[in-house]
Amino acid sequence: MARVEVLLPQWGMGMSEGTVATWLKNVGDSVAEDEPLAEVEAEKVEETLESPASGVLAEIVVPEGETVEVRAVLAYIETA
Repeated sequence: MARVEVLLPQWGMGMSEGTVATWLKNVGDSVAEDEPLAEVEAEKVEETLESPASGVLAEIVVPEGETVEVRAVLAYIETA
């Protein structure tokens, strides 16, 4: 079983941070690759964070309402 990091991507050139607005999945939920995981507010625009892999959402590192820098680990997915 591998553990995949879910990172905050950089959606725009000037983007340096983002705020997790809403998690769309809970720890223990199954997720498919490219499935929406969370809504993130960045540069006054809300973007949908998609899962980088299929598996189970094992851990949420950044709770809703918290702001982190680009490339920060937001969560972990365990793959089969």
